[in-house]
Amino acid sequence: MAELKREKEEYLEILWEMKEQGRTNIEELSERINGEFEIRMVDELVIDGLVDCDEKDRNICLTQDGIERARQIIRGHRIGERLLYDVFGNDFETGACEFEHTSTIELVDGICTLLGHPRECPHGMPIPEGDCCRNSAKTVGNAVKPLTETQVGESVRVAYINSRDDRQLHKLDGLQIKPGNVIKLHQRYPCYVIECEGSNIAMDEEIVSSIQVWSNSTQTQTRIEKPGNQTKKRSGWWTKSL
Repeated sequence: MAELKREKEEYLEILWEMKEQGRTNIEELSERINGEFEIRMVDELVIDGLVDCDEKDRNICLTQDGIERARQIIRGHRIGERLLYDVFGNDFETGACEFEHTSTIELVDGICTLLGHPRECPHGMPIPEGDCCRNSAKTVGNAVKPLTETQVGESVRVAYINSRDDRQLHKLDGLQIKPGNVIKLHQRYPCYVIECEGSNIAMDEEIVSSIQVWSNSTQTQTRIEKPGNQTKKRSGWWTKSL
């Protein structure tokens, strides 16, 4: 029964991805199942009230109940990817596939809150909102916060970048502002100035607000102040808006 449930969830997951792309063709569903498509699985999803299928027009789509169930699966998968990629630096695709089938809504919401309610997975796909996002829950201590909430002089470690702009992501990555690296806020006005890898960088508030950092900076301070781990400062300012 558990295996059957998992197979159904994989169909629902693919149908959600097709829905995001405006696709409803049953042949496309068959192709995405990687040659293991079974029409009986579609029939069972129809019986369960999760899928509508018109064999004559070869169209298939999620019902309202199906959308809600698929939303939970996709949310668990993409939150799992975010957790594994940003926190552990692991193979997020394989781990997230396991996570989505074993996690509860409460667990996913707890991790989402811990990560500061990320909006996208590492692939740039939107993470469906949960109740915790709509309520702006902070019950897990919200260990991740925007860099804009950091105090001047505080050193923090980057958790993830919350941006849909590929150019901006590449620019920040080139400046070594990426998950795991330590940055220090030097100034807020007239523009934000941060230090990363020995360079001072000036940027506007919109860019700074997209940088999510870990709230607890104890470990980052230890890393920065450890003798022999000092990096000689280089001059240089980045003043253009991304």
